[in-house]
Amino acid sequence: MSRIDPEFERIRDRGVSLVTFNKDALDAEVRSEILDGLAEALGTDGKVRVILHSIAFGNLKLIGPEADVNDTARQRLADELGIDEAKLCEVADQLFAEGCDGVQGLTTPPEYSADAFLDEEDMARTIYSMGTSLLGWTQALRERGMFAPDTRVLGLTSEGNAVAWKGYAAVAAAKVALESVSRSIAVEMAPFGIRSNIVQAGVTDTPALRMIPGSRHLKAQARTRNPFGRLTTPEDVADAIYLLSLPEAAWINGNVLRVDGGERISGASR
Repeated sequence: MSRIDPEFERIRDRGVSLVTFNKDALDAEVRSEILDGLAEALGTDGKVRVILHSIAFGNLKLIGPEADVNDTARQRLADELGIDEAKLCEVADQLFAEGCDGVQGLTTPPEYSADAFLDEEDMARTIYSMGTSLLGWTQALRERGMFAPDTRVLGLTSEGNAVAWKGYAAVAAAKVALESVSRSIAVEMAPFGIRSNIVQAGVTDTPALRMIPGSRHLKAQARTRNPFGRLTTPEDVADAIYLLSLPEAAWINGNVLRVDGGERISGASR
């Protein structure tokens, strides 16, 4: 909270009546307490116009031990240049740390834990936390009559929903579940004025991304592949969320919308 509280104050300084709850949003009883507090803050006429599901609470473990891979490219390059492989790796690591993305294939590979692997409990907890919990919140708000006549339910996914990143299996499963829940909300709750969409952001340098093993390599790959040669920013994503919240976006429903500058569709690397 020490990191986020100053950001809350910046929002309040703009004249926004911001109400926050430092509680476990994944506990059903606590959720009810939060909604009680929200209803009190909204008063008799206030309604919920947008709900944004953004929870980073999952397991980032491999599903099993890594196999030894005999990659001789770096050794062969070192031999051709007449230098020691360890020195070549050291230089590549240094250049990579300085932002030279093109040498990532010559760097020290990302390290993953060889002691703890993903189990079924990890998987189930992550799927609920980062995926299906959206349903409980949406149902609870609708049952209480707290939604506005034109409401937007929004969530965040990533390219990991279709690409197997190491250590991302549980989060990927949660993202796929989130997308499925959103589609069902879009269809079954449309008669109540609810539109539901998921934003698929490109690789974005956030604290959550930096928790993923090999995130530096993911960022380098994204910059290399992206037609604009940069990562997606939080501001890019916020702009898309804002646009989806406008009345003019009322006919957008049940979609997964990419906000990545063309990163996903780009098959070329520079």
